[in-house]
This record gives sequence, structure tokens and C-alpha cells, in this order.
Amino acid sequence: MTTVEQVPHLRSGEPRGRWVLAVTVLGSGMAFLDATVVNVALPAIGRDLDADLAGLQWTVNAYTLTLAAFILLGGSAGDRYGRRRVFVVGVVWFAAASMLCGLAPNLPVLVAARALQGVGGALLTPGSLAILQASFREEDRGRVIGSWSGLAGIAGAVGPLLGGWMVQSASWRFVFLVNVPIAVLVVAAALRHVPETSDPEATGAFDVAGGAVCAVGLGAITYALVSLGAHGGTAASWISLSVGVVAAFGFVRIERTSQSPMLPFGIFDSRLFRAVNAVTFLVYAALGGVFFMLVITLQVVAGFPPVLAGASLLPVTALMLVLSGPAGAMGQRIGPRIPLTVGPLLSAAGTLLLSLVDSRASYLTDVLPGVALFGLGLSVTVAPLTATVLAAAPVSNAGAASGVNNAVARTGGLLIVAALPAITGLSGSSYADPAALQSSYTRSMLFCAGLLALGAALAVLLVRAEVEAGPAPAPVEPLRCPATPCRVHCAVAGPPLQPSYLTLSQRLPPRD
Repeated sequence: MTTVEQVPHLRSGEPRGRWVLAVTVLGSGMAFLDATVVNVALPAIGRDLDADLAGLQWTVNAYTLTLAAFILLGGSAGDRYGRRRVFVVGVVWFAAASMLCGLAPNLPVLVAARALQGVGGALLTPGSLAILQASFREEDRGRVIGSWSGLAGIAGAVGPLLGGWMVQSASWRFVFLVNVPIAVLVVAAALRHVPETSDPEATGAFDVAGGAVCAVGLGAITYALVSLGAHGGTAASWISLSVGVVAAFGFVRIERTSQSPMLPFGIFDSRLFRAVNAVTFLVYAALGGVFFMLVITLQVVAGFPPVLAGASLLPVTALMLVLSGPAGAMGQRIGPRIPLTVGPLLSAAGTLLLSLVDSRASYLTDVLPGVALFGLGLSVTVAPLTATVLAAAPVSNAGAASGVNNAVARTGGLLIVAALPAITGLSGSSYADPAALQSSYTRSMLFCAGLLALGAALAVLLVRAEVEAGPAPAPVEPLRCPATPCRVHCAVAGPPLQPSYLTLSQRLPPRD
């Protein structure tokens, strides 16, 4: 392995520092774009490739599945083999898979390419913040991460609008092909300007078995849920579900006995950690369901053009970007229980408003109010949620705790996209029938509102119970960098990944 720089030395205002920031923003921006932009292209993909609803579900879920299964291993690989090296490999991998997506002649090739794309995302996504934390001086990190947050949030906000424009003006294939020139620029700049860093204490064997069994379990359960919606309770569905359950138990056993587990189960000893991850699962499951169903319904039922359907969710990203800082400060003052209760309830109210969207819907009167209320609720929720997860875990497992929380969120989105059609009675090509989709959409929004209300109920009962039971390992406050307030990106795809290099003792005030 090449010699690595272990001492952060870059300054935020110097040219090389600006290059490093640009590389991490563009690299992570590709993954953020794909988290939201593909939904806009689903109706066009279905028409062009003659895909049924199950095919569209797999177009979304193949990416989410491999990303959720391998994102923890991706962070560990960067620590071990060099953060720049793994980041560059991830960008190249992601770009190659994106090209394959854009050139896919049929649906099976597209789904396979999306799965490969998720592996690339798992390699590059943890690397962006890790590179910034390891490369810049401690006194510059808050400023640099704040800049990264804002720029990455803009990328996430522009994604659906850009995707809708490409689908409407050219082809859905450009939604994927646009990643290729961006990746070429990112790789060239990274090799020239980004310093290599690694963790000299990262030793032990990689938990490849855990990652593989996790992927098998998630894949089998996802297949079972999609199959139940498409074909009913066939033998293949129940066999797949059984395989998924067995793999889940096998994963737990592997992680409990592994010398170097990707998921240290000791962090689940905290009831607060378990409770907040349960809330995370429900909130992000609802988020995934709303994003999946709303954009398709606006095009098929309400007749919105792709560019307007893509722009419909811009207020969610904008509100989360603008309000995450104030929401974190509020959580610092009043604790996590109220934000984690009020936020999901606001989002549930917004989802109920969105359930009224029909063929006569106008964006300003029928879509915007619900979207804005939904985004307001997420804005209140995400920053206190992330801070509470980190505060509930031991200092030594801070990186693992944030990674687990991110993976839990993505798993929630994965499973809800697989399950919603089965729950609401939508299957085959009925998504192209406005009347059939309208009925399923309404039930889907009601179901997602119920998930959000359940998340709020868990916050009331379990977060409060933990606080009353005794002190958490550290005060429950939002993240604070050593010098200036440390913001995180708007977290539409999942809660922010926080690297372990900045320990909780640096982020939070000392315990009493």
C-alpha cells in the first residue's frame, strides 16, 4: 500500500482544499441524485422496456438493496485501504454501472446494473465525509462540512428537476448516462488533488460473510414481498421469504461471533439506540413510499409532465436543507423526545393531504401544501434523530452507530417499496391505468401516514422511557464540531453518515 498522510493539514480557503471539497461534493452528489431522480423516470422506463410494476420496483430496489447491505463494509474498506483509493474505485464502479443502466436493452440488464450501481454507491458514499474529516485541520472542519452540506443538499434538490427535464426532453437513459462525465472529472481531480489517508488501527479480517448473508437476506425478503404483490402467495414467494428469515438469523449469528463484525451488536445494548433506530425505520419507510408513489401518480393520474412531477418534491429537500440547523438547535435545548414526536406527526398530516391528489390535482393547491407539511416534519425530525443515535452509542462505536442508522433507513425504504403494491392491491401493468393507480395511491398514502404516526408513538413511549430509566452514555444533543456548528446534508436518502474519526468527546460536551 502506498504511503498515506495521517495528519490533517489542509485549509479551507486554499486552492487544494477547495479542490478536495469539490471532489467530495461531486462524487457524493452522484449518489444523492440517484436516490431521488430515478423515481421520476419510472413511467418512461416502464413504457420503453415494457416493464410491469414488479420490474419498476426492482429498478428502485436493486440499487437500495446492495447499497444498504454493503455500506458499512464500504466505510471499513476506506479506513483500511485508503479513503481516496476506495472513493475513486467507488466512483469508477458507479459510473460503469450507470453507463450499463443507460444502455440497458431490457429490464433484467437494467436491474442487474442497478444492483452494481448500489455497490459503487456503498464504496463512495461513506468516503466523502471521511475524506473531509481526515484531510482538513480540526479548526477548518466545521466550515468545510457546512459548505459540503449546502452544496450536496443543492445537488439533491436539483436532481428530480434535472431528471424530469431529461426524461421529458430526451430519454430516461440520460438520467444514468449523465453520471459518466461527472465521474471522469471527479476521478481526475481526486487523483491530482485529494490526499490519501487511512486508519493505521484498522486491522482484522473483513466481514465479507456478514455482508454477503445480509445481501441474501434482504434480497430474498424483497423478492418475496414483490412476488406476493405480483403473483400472490405462490410457493416461490414463501420459499424466498423463508430463505430471507433464515439468512437474517444467520446474519445475527455471524455478527455475534465474528472477530471483526461490520455490525457490533453491543451498540444495541442501549434502549435509546434501539428506539431511535425503530423510529428511523418507520419514518424512512414512509419517506420511501411517498417518493415512490407520488411521482408516478402525478404523471399517470394527474397528467403532470415529468419535469413538473420531478419538481414537485423540491420543497421537501429545500425545507430540510434550510431548517435542519435550527431543528438541531431546538433539539439541543429541549431534548429528542418532542422533535421525534412532533416531526413524524407533521409529516403524517402532510401525507394525509397528499392522499387527496387525483386526476384534477393542481400543484399549488393540491400538492404543494402536503409536500411542504411533509418536508417540515422531516426537517424537525432528522437532525435530532441523528444526534440521538450518536449520543446513545459508545464513543468507540460512533462510526458504526451512524452507519447502522443509515442502513436501517435505507432498509425501511427498500422494504416499503417492495411491500406497498401487495398491501394496496396494485400489480402487473395496472400502474399505467389511472383508475387502478388512483385507488392504490390513496391507500398507500394512508398506510405511510400510519407508519409515521406509529413512529411518533414509539418516540413518545420508548425515548421517554429511556430518559427516565437513567442517563444515556452522553448528553443527547445535536452534533457540534470543535469550532463552528457542524451541519449535515438534508438527508433525503438516509440519515447522514458520520465518520468515526471525530469522536463524541469532540462533538458533545463532557458528561457530568
